[in-house]
Amino acid sequence: MIDLRLVRDQPDLVRASQAARGESADPVDALLAADRGRRAAVSRADDLRGELKSASGAVRTASPQERPAILERAKELSAAVKAAEADQTAADAALRAAHLAVPNVIEDGAPPGGEADFVTIREVGTIPTIEAPLDHLEIGERLHAIDTERGVKVSGARFYFLTGVGALLELGLLQLAMSQAVAAGFTAMITPSLVGPHIMEGTGFLGSHAPEVYRLEADDLYLTGTSEVALAGYHAGEVLDLSAGPKRYAGWSSCYRREAGSYGKDTRGIIRVHQFNKVEMFVYADPADACEEHLRLLAWEEEMLAKVEVPYRVIDVAAGDLGSSAARKYDCEAWVPSQQTYREVTSTSNCTTYQARRLDVRHRVDGRPQTCATLNGTLATTRWLVAILENHQLPDGSVRVPAALRPYVGGVEVLSP
Repeated sequence: MIDLRLVRDQPDLVRASQAARGESADPVDALLAADRGRRAAVSRADDLRGELKSASGAVRTASPQERPAILERAKELSAAVKAAEADQTAADAALRAAHLAVPNVIEDGAPPGGEADFVTIREVGTIPTIEAPLDHLEIGERLHAIDTERGVKVSGARFYFLTGVGALLELGLLQLAMSQAVAAGFTAMITPSLVGPHIMEGTGFLGSHAPEVYRLEADDLYLTGTSEVALAGYHAGEVLDLSAGPKRYAGWSSCYRREAGSYGKDTRGIIRVHQFNKVEMFVYADPADACEEHLRLLAWEEEMLAKVEVPYRVIDVAAGDLGSSAARKYDCEAWVPSQQTYREVTSTSNCTTYQARRLDVRHRVDGRPQTCATLNGTLATTRWLVAILENHQLPDGSVRVPAALRPYVGGVEVLSP
């Protein structure tokens, strides 16, 4: 959630952020009203408790004639205090609900608008010239690397098996990403795929993203769509020592997404699926360092893309496509020859203090606890296989293996049908 003091002191800034997202300013006004209501409720409860304390003290010094009236007044005040405290509890709940409804304030410089209003920062690499390119599924089926038919048979639409060299390529890709992260100072983590509702809510995934999330109702647990969720909850309720710099984690996990609202989109192959694997970078940082750290995460993503030798572009995502938690987001989109377009393969977000405030993660500044910033970024995921197979395909249907991945497929340079 955003800093309530910011909303009080600079409401027009928060309203402008909403406008840049293409959203109504009504949630901001509702939050201000809930804040006023809560402060009024607290003040009334405090005043009544003070009156009750005074009345209780007066009983001890009252004369026998005065005591009945004072006792009656104390009784009335006691009931009023209980009612005021109930009102305060309701006001607290209303304030929290209103607070949770306001997305993060966008970073200065983030492009306004919706999904199509991104700004291209740079294009990297040479787009290959491939006559009549095969798509990744046809390539994968010829190599016996991807089996969607049996995935559907076993689990339903948007499921698949990675088999043989397909499985080895994914494991190699993820291992390569994890090795890079550890070399850069990240702590390797294998995270839970199931988390409680307080952690899912704390990361902002039960707002507009709620339809994407699988829930196990019998256990009141949620399947995570990224290890960001578990890693954000890892230090919940703690005060961290960031005196030596940011705390950086690299989480390896299976990820699950319902893909609600995507009916008919990317139904072929493994571009948009319900289950995939990913290595995700997650960082706790001093908010003053967050923007620089964000650019470091982007650089690490680009380093990985260079290792698999695919052309890509970097985009500055528009405010309306940031999601509730992010203040700024950069995506890397790899070229997909069969579609003659770029498709997202990585995303890195600066969530400022939005998640940490919900999860109560702080660090000390001059001895005083202050809210941390959190950031995240994809370092490798199953979808990368789409770009790798398509960009490195050869005329005979075989695939050249990028040099960095060859050790993971037995040193083979070319995968042949």
